[in-house]
Amino acid sequence: MENMVKVNQVSFQYQTKSQILEDINFSIEDQSFVSILGPSGCGKSTMLNLIAGFIQATEGTIEIEGEIVRKPSDTRGFVFQDLALFPWLNVFKNVEFGLKMKGMPKYERTEKVEKMIRLVGLSEYSQAPISSLSGGMKQRVALARTLVTEPSILLLDEPFSALDAQTRDQLQEELISLHQNLKMTTALVTHSIDEAIYLSDRIILLSKEGRVKEVIDIDLDRPRERTDERFHEYQNRLYKFLQNERQLQ
Repeated sequence: MENMVKVNQVSFQYQTKSQILEDINFSIEDQSFVSILGPSGCGKSTMLNLIAGFIQATEGTIEIEGEIVRKPSDTRGFVFQDLALFPWLNVFKNVEFGLKMKGMPKYERTEKVEKMIRLVGLSEYSQAPISSLSGGMKQRVALARTLVTEPSILLLDEPFSALDAQTRDQLQEELISLHQNLKMTTALVTHSIDEAIYLSDRIILLSKEGRVKEVIDIDLDRPRERTDERFHEYQNRLYKFLQNERQLQ
């Protein structure tokens, strides 16, 4: 497969702080699922914001589909950790919002919104107020609102971190199903070793110094079993990596 994203010798630092990311190089293949994993403060979310175009690299370049990223674009869908839903709008209107801002005709956006709400399993809650939804349902709304605009890449910043374990596992299954059905290139920032292994084709490990320590290909068939012996081998490998990085802090 061709590379959707190319990160070339990227470094980043805020004006008043020391270096956060240094000489980052990696690529993300088209239609693949990649996770970025590392200790707290290593620059995982910063890397995702650079890919989104919310901030600019101090050095180096990021290319998406051959174009250098210089600013945000609706071709890059971003799901934030805090979801940023509009509490005064119902489910349908939240999902519709981006299409409405783009000026899409009502009949066309209605069809797209209804299809996406159906895909995330919320058809019967289409007119429900956001305040009436559980945490997992709100997360589905956030995913639907992002995916309905048909971005070429989906960027997720720890979207399931605030959910209970059972809901998180269920949403991981639904996310990988959406990823496969929509053939969506996906990049996820996560603290969870289990989540990274379960979802990813490849895991990019960032060290505490903000460097790429290693890139691990996850050679497991789908659907994946968390009880599989090879799953546990990856868990042990990643646990040792994070443990070593914490000891160096």
